Amino acid sequence: MPQIFAVIRTRGPAFDASLPLEEQAEWSAHAAFMNGLHAEGFVLLGGPLDGTTDVLLILRAKSADEIKARLALDPWSSMDLLRVKEIAPWTVRLGAVG
Repeated sequence: MPQIFAVIRTRGPAFDASLPLEEQAEWSAHAAFMNGLHAEGFVLLGGPLDGTTDVLLILRAKSADEIKARLALDPWSSMDLLRVKEIAPWTVRLGAVG
């Protein structure tokens, strides 16, 4: 049964810190991939954590292995622009996630 996970991705060595997100290599392919994961309900929420090199994703998945496999298909993963830093099951105690 799917559960909710908090996932932290961090910039890899290929990320050019002198450029904004939208000017990184293959931005359109990465954005289309992530939008697709959101449209199918795998990604519930996501975005960069201000002041860090990290991105927070809230996902619905069956396991950490499923998350790793799915995110490995992101063009930014194979290009080493983003790496998975941490995956943790999340028990929502307050509010609701779609």
